[in-house]
This record gives sequence, C-alpha cells and structure tokens, in this order.
Amino acid sequence: QVQLVESGGGSVQAGGSLRLSCTASGLTFDDYAMAWFRQAPGKERERISCISARGGYTRYADSVKGRFTISRDNAKNTLYVQMNSLKPEDTAMYYCAVPYDYCSGSTLGYKYWGQGTQVTVSS
Repeated sequence: QVQLVESGGGSVQAGGSLRLSCTASGLTFDDYAMAWFRQAPGKERERISCISARGGYTRYADSVKGRFTISRDNAKNTLYVQMNSLKPEDTAMYYCAVPYDYCSGSTLGYKYWGQGTQVTVSS
C-alpha cells in the first residue's frame, strides 16, 4: 500500500529554518505531482506548495512565497520543502499529499496523505 512519511519538523525560533522531507513508497513516485499542506489549530488545512511530477513546475501560497522552496528527488522517492525566515504564524502540522490528477488547491483533490510532522515557531 501507499505510504507517505514526513520528517524534519521541530521547534525553531522566528527567523530560523527547517527542511521537511516526505518519503513515499508503494507508488511510482515520478508519475505524480506532489503537494505540501499545513493545518494550524482551529484552521482549515491549506495547500502551501505543489510541484509537478518531474519538478519543472512549482506553485506557492502567497503566505510562503519567497520563504519556502519545494523540491523533489525522484531517485529517492522523496519530496522536500525548505522553509526559511520562519514566522510564528507558520506553526502548524505539515502534511505531504498525492493528488488524484493535478495539484488541486482543495484537500478533496488528494488521494494519499502522510501522517504529518509538527512545526512550531516561537517568537
């Protein structure tokens, strides 16, 4: 079965950096676009970034544009997001996800999800 395992979360001070990873198994990784979502307590899950199957196309939410960089290593079946200049409002559970087709902005467009990794940014 398909498994997505996120790692790299933790606690960091504002202005710091983290790199999250998502390792996939049970699917042909380079057949799929991939996305990162996050969900803060009491808020809806939001897509923050997505990347095409070969990595040539990326998209970012306005809230993270210029600070976060999504990438993938298809040889390692791994998705990444480099998060710089972190802010307290970036505090959330971060999830990777596989879409049914294209990188939808809605959670309904995704068929596989990881279990999440927590990111906490203190001021």
